[in-house]
Amino acid sequence: MGFNCGIVGLPNVGKSTLFNALTQTIAAQAANFPFCTIEPNTGRVAVPDKRLDKLVELVKPKNVVPTQLEFVDIAGLVKGASKGEGLGNQFLANIREVDAIIHVLRCFENENITHVEGSVDPIRDAEIVETELMIADLESLEKRFDQAQKKAKGGDKEAIVNVSVMTPIIEALKSGKPARTAAPDASNKDACKAYKMLQLLTSKPVLYVCNVDEESAASGNEFSKKVFEKAAQEGARAVIISAEIESEVAQLESEDEKKEFLASLGLEETGLTKIIREGYNLLGLQTYFTAGPKEVRAWTFLKGSKAPQCAGIIHSDFERGFIRAETISYDDYVKLGGEQACKEAGKMRSEGKDYVVQDGDLLNFLFNV
Repeated sequence: MGFNCGIVGLPNVGKSTLFNALTQTIAAQAANFPFCTIEPNTGRVAVPDKRLDKLVELVKPKNVVPTQLEFVDIAGLVKGASKGEGLGNQFLANIREVDAIIHVLRCFENENITHVEGSVDPIRDAEIVETELMIADLESLEKRFDQAQKKAKGGDKEAIVNVSVMTPIIEALKSGKPARTAAPDASNKDACKAYKMLQLLTSKPVLYVCNVDEESAASGNEFSKKVFEKAAQEGARAVIISAEIESEVAQLESEDEKKEFLASLGLEETGLTKIIREGYNLLGLQTYFTAGPKEVRAWTFLKGSKAPQCAGIIHSDFERGFIRAETISYDDYVKLGGEQACKEAGKMRSEGKDYVVQDGDLLNFLFNV
């Protein structure tokens, strides 16, 4: 099960520098001119998880597999992208393919790095990108709305649902609000399905990343403060990182070196860790584990998933022939020191098809195909 986050923003805000640091590669060309990223670069990163480290310490397996998150570095957007300006059409097509948006905003002054708008203003920059996405969504919906209305008048059930979903979204977009602010209630499954099928750009969850200078990495600055205020008003999330610091950390070889370097700057963790954590929250993701002498592995699942669905993440046969899931909570596993001790203490549970898997569960699936 793959989940990806598209890194977007205006040119020269630090997208590619961040991407390089996150993926510890030099796949994305970080250069001081617009559109240095022509094709979306994709990189997968291991999700830092202290629980996995603890399980490895206890089990001492031959192999360790962390869960991963994919990042896509998307070409910089400029005004008029919805009309095809710059690399607009390509930008919009690439962003449709991702699950969530990591919106990088420049929150630092540097006269040696040009700004496409001539000055540093993260709120203005955010609105430029949002406006282009909303314009593209509105045009997309208006083309489909008339046809849906005609079918709805003829009694087409699917069209009736589509019209009921599209109407409030169109109103929201016209008033300058993204589609996600007019999403249908989660209890209405038909409406939610129709909403998802619309594939709207502004329906995707957004994480604002304030790219600050080194001096502001620990506590932020006036620019990042404004972004956090904007995020709070929208019910969105924001994090502070310094892409330059991340780039330096990525080049250090040992974990001790990284910790020492971060500590010298007043930081407890890397920006990668913060972005991964918030990315997981954005997408409603959680982790379960499988553990044995051959392998300890972390698996990503959608919050609220039941045991058979989680079994299917490993292999479709596991879901199709699901019998039950032998389940141990992470806390019990660590406290008692492993699977056998949990069995003896009665802490291993046998869960059926209706069990909602919890974050951190250790699972062993029994199936028959």
